Amino acid sequence: MDAQEGTQQSQQLILAHKVFLLKHRDVPDIEKVRLKDEVLNTVKSNDMTPYYENLVADKVLDLEHSVLDSMRAKNEEEIKKLEEKIADAEENLGESEVREAHLAKFLYFIQIGEKEKALEQLKVTENKTVAVGQKMDLVFYSLQIGFFYMDFDLISKSIDKAKNLFEKGGDWERKNRLKVYEGLYCMSTRNFKKAANLFLDSISTFTTYELFPYDTFIFYTVLTSIISLDRVSLKQKVVDAPEILTVIGKIPHLSEFLNSLYNCQYKSFFLAFAGLTEQIKLDRYLHLHFRFYMREVRAVVYSQFLESYKSVTIEAMAKAFGVTVEFIDQELSCFIAAGKLHCKIDKVAGVLETNRPDAKNALYQATIKQGDFLLNRIQKLSRVIDL
Repeated sequence: MDAQEGTQQSQQLILAHKVFLLKHRDVPDIEKVRLKDEVLNTVKSNDMTPYYENLVADKVLDLEHSVLDSMRAKNEEEIKKLEEKIADAEENLGESEVREAHLAKFLYFIQIGEKEKALEQLKVTENKTVAVGQKMDLVFYSLQIGFFYMDFDLISKSIDKAKNLFEKGGDWERKNRLKVYEGLYCMSTRNFKKAANLFLDSISTFTTYELFPYDTFIFYTVLTSIISLDRVSLKQKVVDAPEILTVIGKIPHLSEFLNSLYNCQYKSFFLAFAGLTEQIKLDRYLHLHFRFYMREVRAVVYSQFLESYKSVTIEAMAKAFGVTVEFIDQELSCFIAAGKLHCKIDKVAGVLETNRPDAKNALYQATIKQGDFLLNRIQKLSRVIDL
């Protein structure tokens, strides 16, 4: 998925994705040879000594002492220059120049992959920063560091810090950018429903190209929406969304995946789903949730199929999905046991009988339960008052 013209994804995050693929067992060896060269070239061109040492320790790259010594010498020279600029600014220039000098040092630590020193320098730069907008930009840099290292604790704290800053002010564009960052964090931590809502809110205002191209953003939006939205909302917000329609055809299998689900073309859906599995498995943010996502999607599609019937033969359902009776029987048994599907299997008759819970009855039971709880609390309180 290529970035749109006039936009650019962060080189750090591109590098992180390549390193992820190098470590992935499903990537062919011949592809890893190409990736290894690209990673090494990026590391050398940015003099990423600390990151290079980490990759060598993880056995992703081979140790070359000449390369390491050369990069280390360049790092020391550049850091010395930056410190001289900071000293000069503090002696001869104003506060804004001092801040810019500290910011340059912070960005250099990010460039070379020196995480701990970058975070220390971030604190120094924050202390020199007054404007809310500039403080927000520093938070976005810390978020990028978090996603580069997949440090979810840093990401979570940075999102909270950003929200606190917005209470003091902040412009519309930065608020929209934060939604995408938070959506990516939610998706990476398996909170797909919140991720879908945040992504959908950002479709028409997306400017966060440093994280990923717009095509990738639409890919994530569709995937998270399918398992989070009801059928009506999916139609309004995703299937008919003009922003999605302009891009979805560029992403292999995604259009068939979405439309075949909505149009109840289950054979086509399973074929498209099979085509998407490789993309999900090789995605840096989704790969840990691959099996979970597979289960959730299947639960959604089986529920949608069974919604139309009070009872249906297992054979008819297997035929609709283009799979065997044995496969459907095994699949549904697991989902029923997990409470994901409301139906029961009559194995003798070969029939599925749905037993969807009555919404009104469920509401009545919940009201009774809450009423009992409230009465118990009142009785306890009355005893205390009597005493």
